[in-house]
Amino acid sequence: MDYSVIVPVYNRPDEIDELLQSLTKQTYKNFEVLIIEDGSELKCDHIVEKYSDSLNIRYYFKKNSGQGFSRNFGFEKANGEYFIVFDSDCLIPPHYFESVNRALLFHGYDAWGGPDRAHPSFTPIQKAISYSMTSFFTTGGIRGRKNHIGKFHPRSFNMGISREVFEKTGGYKITRMGEDIEFSLRIIENGFKTGLIDEAYVYHKRRTDFKQFYRQLHFFGRARINIKRFYPDELKLVHLLPVFFVIGLPIFLFLTIVTKGFLSMLILLYPVYATMLFLDAFNTEKNLKISLLGVVAGFIQLTAYGMGFLKELSEDYKKST
Repeated sequence: MDYSVIVPVYNRPDEIDELLQSLTKQTYKNFEVLIIEDGSELKCDHIVEKYSDSLNIRYYFKKNSGQGFSRNFGFEKANGEYFIVFDSDCLIPPHYFESVNRALLFHGYDAWGGPDRAHPSFTPIQKAISYSMTSFFTTGGIRGRKNHIGKFHPRSFNMGISREVFEKTGGYKITRMGEDIEFSLRIIENGFKTGLIDEAYVYHKRRTDFKQFYRQLHFFGRARINIKRFYPDELKLVHLLPVFFVIGLPIFLFLTIVTKGFLSMLILLYPVYATMLFLDAFNTEKNLKISLLGVVAGFIQLTAYGMGFLKELSEDYKKST
């Protein structure tokens, strides 16, 4: 099977260097790499040139259009039977393509995704963010798991599709704000088979500090409302949990001040939740510092997502009035 790896990049040459270095270590070699520079000022063409002898690689520079349409650009240039999309801040373990190859032969997926993990070299904050983004006790609990409810929706940090999927769907319809979710829903609508390949994981660096992490999750919350504009029925109760988390705090604080009895005790749900996060993080990471940071990351994740959700929802309300 032939694979084309599509990587859009915007002002991140250092990330591309690390990603390409990880791709040189693949045990399965029958793939090409297309780097799509999306109008960057900090170009990575010199980085790509370093790998011209060790990888079948091509570099394209284009006007900025966002990551979704940059992936479409790569799909149109690709030669492979299957297209694989990675974010530029991913590191790919050596067995990745071997795992995908086995799963496609066995399951016959038309589109797939894989989980993400924390690399041993990540900082404690990066590991805490990785924990939070994959935990059952946060919004990470609804993605990238074997027991995912319903049909699996691949996400673009680690996603593969067949050439047939691209030719039938036309690729990404929107370029940002939940573009991967919209694309996955349309893939399923067209009758294609999707699945999670558990061993096709990547090491996803994500953000390197909590301020960047907040901005990213705030954007994710806004994106969920954007998906609702295309697929109203896809807004589920589980997507509202971060909103309840955000609005619950001032409500419970008020009840603590003005009431007695059970209602005044509801504020204790937050320390109870923090304890649950800590215990789960410690069970996962076996590290006290990362576990404590994991609690911080979890609270930031739910707050940022909820605030972004509410911000975009208010924009819809303003337009309708």
